[in-house]
Amino acid sequence: MTDLKTRMLDLGQCARAAAAALREAPAVARTRALQILSTKLKAAEPALLAANARDLEAARAGGMTEALIDRLSLSPARVAGMAQAVATIAAVPDPLGVETERWTPANGLDIARVRTPIGVLGVIYESRPNVTADAAALCIRSGNAAILRCGSDCLQSSLAIAALIAEALAEAGLPADAIQLVDTPDREAVGLMLTGLDGAIDVIVPRGGKSLVARVQAEAKTAVLSHLEGLNHTYLHAAADLNAARAIVLNAKMRRVSVCGATETLLVDRAAAERLLPPVAADLIAAGCELRGDDAARALAPEMKPATEADWTTEYLAPILSIRVVDDLDVATDHIARYGSGHTEAIVTTDTAAAERFASRVDSAIVLINASTQFADGGEFGFGGEIGISTNRLHARGPVGAEQLTTYKYVVRGKGQIRP
Repeated sequence: MTDLKTRMLDLGQCARAAAAALREAPAVARTRALQILSTKLKAAEPALLAANARDLEAARAGGMTEALIDRLSLSPARVAGMAQAVATIAAVPDPLGVETERWTPANGLDIARVRTPIGVLGVIYESRPNVTADAAALCIRSGNAAILRCGSDCLQSSLAIAALIAEALAEAGLPADAIQLVDTPDREAVGLMLTGLDGAIDVIVPRGGKSLVARVQAEAKTAVLSHLEGLNHTYLHAAADLNAARAIVLNAKMRRVSVCGATETLLVDRAAAERLLPPVAADLIAAGCELRGDDAARALAPEMKPATEADWTTEYLAPILSIRVVDDLDVATDHIARYGSGHTEAIVTTDTAAAERFASRVDSAIVLINASTQFADGGEFGFGGEIGISTNRLHARGPVGAEQLTTYKYVVRGKGQIRP
C-alpha cells in the first residue's frame, strides 16, 4: 500500500505540472496531438485487437455477462470509430481563451469572462476501452491533464491505447504525462484517487455502474462530475404516429442495449394503447426483447411477463423492457419524476403542444421529441465525443464534451482605477 500510495502521489504531481504546460500550450499543438493520435489508433488496429482479445478471454473466464462483454469488446469498426471520434474532437473549435461575455460597469473597468481549463481530472471508468481514448482526447482539447483509472477488465486494451496517447503528446511537443493511466488493477488506487492525491486532482469523473458512482459520490474529497444510471423512458402519446412509434421504440431499446442511453421503460397512453402497443410489442419480441408489463399492457400483449415494482427502478442494460399504460401525459411525467434517474426521456407524438408540455414538465438532462433515446451521446450532439452524461445540476449537465470540461476566470482591465 505504501508503494502504491507513493506511485499515485507521483502521478498526481506529474499531472499537476503537465496541466500548467497544457494550459499554456497553443491550440495548434493540442490539435496536432489529437490528429497524430487519430492516425496512430488506425495504424495500431492489430495490436489493439490483440490486447482486447486478452481482456475478453479473461472476462469470459470470469463469467462476465454478454451485455458487459459487448461494452468491453473492440472490433475493426470500433477501433475506426475511436480514431474518428478523436479526429472529430480535434476539429472542435478550441474552447480555451474564449470570451463568453464582456462588459463595462459604472466604474469603467473592462471585465471579460474567459474559458480556462479545470486543471487535473481523475477519470474512473469500467469496461469500455474506448473511454480511454475519448477521455484523453477531450482533456487534451480542453487543456486539462488527466489521471485515468480503467476497470481491470479492460486494462490490457487501455494500456495499449495509453501508450499511443503518450507518443502523440510527445510528438506534438506536449508533456507525455499530461494523460496518465493507472497501470495496476489494485482497487486501492481508486480510494487514493478519491482523496484527491494531496490536492493534485480538481475533479473526479466516474463513468460506470451504480455502485461505482455511489462510492465516488460518498467518498470523494474533491468535486465530482457524474451521472447515476440511465433509467430512461420513452412515452407514446395518444397522438403518436404508429410508424414513428415502432421505429423509435425498437431503436431506443434494441440498437445497443448496453449503453446508458437505452430506453428501459416504455409508457403508453391509454387512449392509444390498443392501436400502438400490440405492433410495438411484436417488433420488440421479434428482435429478442423480453417484455414486462402492467395488467393493462399484458391485456394487449399477452406474451409479456408481469412487471413488478422493481422493474420501474431497474436499468437492465439487457434486452428487457418494462411497459406501463398511463392515463395521460401528466401521469407519464409523474412516473418519470418518481422512477427516473434524470438522464434521458423521449416523447413520440404529432401534437406539438403536448410535446412542448412534456419537455417543460420533464426535468431530466436530455429530453427528446420524436427521436430515439440512443441519441443521448456527445458525438451525436456534435461534441466529437463525451466523457459522460452528467445528471448533475451544477457546472455541466447532459453530454460532457470539451467545452463542458472548462471553467472560467475573469480578466479585468483597468486604466488606473482605484476604489473609493
